[in-house]
Amino acid sequence: MPLSRTWSVALLGVDGQPVEIEAEVSQGKPKVQLLGLPDPALNESKDRVRAAVRNSGLEWPDQVTLALSPADLPKGGSGYDLGLACAVLAGAGSVPQTKLGGTVLIGELALDGRIRPVRGVLPRLLAAKRAGLTHAIVPVETLAEAALVGGVHTRGAARLADVLAWLKDEDSALVEAEPPAPVARTDALDLADVLGQPEARWALEVAAAGAHNLLLVGPPGTGKTMLAERIIGLLPELTSEQALEVTAIHSITGSLSADVPLVTLPPFIAPHHSASIAALVGGGVGTARPGAISKAHRGVLFLDEACEYAPGHLEALRTAVEEGEIRLARRDGVVRYPARFQLVLATNPCPCAPPRDVDCTCSPVERRRYFARLSGPLLDRIDIRTRMRPIHAMDNSDLGPPESSVTVRERVAKARARAAERWAEHGWQTNGEVPGPALRRHSRLPAKATRLLDRGLAAGFVSARGADRCIRIAWTLADLAEKDRPDGEDVAAALEFRDRRAA
Repeated sequence: MPLSRTWSVALLGVDGQPVEIEAEVSQGKPKVQLLGLPDPALNESKDRVRAAVRNSGLEWPDQVTLALSPADLPKGGSGYDLGLACAVLAGAGSVPQTKLGGTVLIGELALDGRIRPVRGVLPRLLAAKRAGLTHAIVPVETLAEAALVGGVHTRGAARLADVLAWLKDEDSALVEAEPPAPVARTDALDLADVLGQPEARWALEVAAAGAHNLLLVGPPGTGKTMLAERIIGLLPELTSEQALEVTAIHSITGSLSADVPLVTLPPFIAPHHSASIAALVGGGVGTARPGAISKAHRGVLFLDEACEYAPGHLEALRTAVEEGEIRLARRDGVVRYPARFQLVLATNPCPCAPPRDVDCTCSPVERRRYFARLSGPLLDRIDIRTRMRPIHAMDNSDLGPPESSVTVRERVAKARARAAERWAEHGWQTNGEVPGPALRRHSRLPAKATRLLDRGLAAGFVSARGADRCIRIAWTLADLAEKDRPDGEDVAAALEFRDRRAA
């Protein structure tokens, strides 16, 4: 019998690689051979596919050889089941091969022929589109996600029998994809809920405007977590390109909702301090999966009780904070996941954490040891450090009505627009993304403005990296004040944000 061919997609991080599935059917002693470096889950698909075909009312051939190409690419997961079944049946002559040539088939088969959803449909279809494949069939539960990929005619299937009827040009129950409906923004957490804390609120606004990393230090109950959770309400919605990037990562982790298939708002990820290093940065056997820092891509990673994290966990974040991506080496190769997140830390100043510093029972050694879990190199990557005030009264009417998230977000949006226009030719969107050499090369400040910063460098009060971050904050302060460029006051204010005494 002639060879039959169809297509599926292998995932390598957030990138996909089209995989050609070939099937050869012959007579003889019953045997199924699967070639192409399958992992255990994929190797078990031989039994799942055979049972699904028989329970769909069709005969399974005696001898079947299945090859997945490229042969040297490790392949895993159950998403190849649908492609394997259609290739075998086309090779046996049960269905025609006419429609299989340019169609990607994705889905796991149940023993009774149902098609179950799999992770990573969006990045798989993006890879199929780049390879020139124009048709796709996916599990009906993931159809809303698949519809985000333009240029690919996508249909959803609930059962193998529906796909086979479509291949035979018979009436089938395949579902056509529809464009996703726009999602309205909801601001559940409002900055107006936070009592007092004018300095911390200002630090939060500056951090949001420039995508700067932030450290909040203060006794329990002063609003550190409340403030951090409300930073999302100050950030603008993701652009179309950014939304697809973020949605692809969440598709791989299986955290997408069928009701809201496109992530349009910056994600807010807050792992517990007992999380493992693999949960933070990613991990797994064979091929590494994304962790919390990649799920926070284009959003905020919030580490509450930061000093309760093991030092090794915090140090694992340093490279990702600086480079905006994480590289994970495992048995099956090295994968890269984007991780351009905004880091927000909150911590108590000492282990006993009294409401007031004067009530602290910790010794100086204990306080230093506790806070030393935030190492110097990590703190050097934190742009803004601020202390929280103890709350002395529940009535803060003398300070005036607190600003809402909507009001502050308008200022943040204007500041971000100024920064995006300034760095547009270089491809940067925020001041926090600009590398230090580019700051000195393209937007060098006059010596008069950086005089105080030069003194800090000479005295060892600030490092070269810290000086670069100081200049970024100064640009953000200038953008918020709608000034063309920072002056000496902006640099001095930025330097105070990095004062180690604030930590």
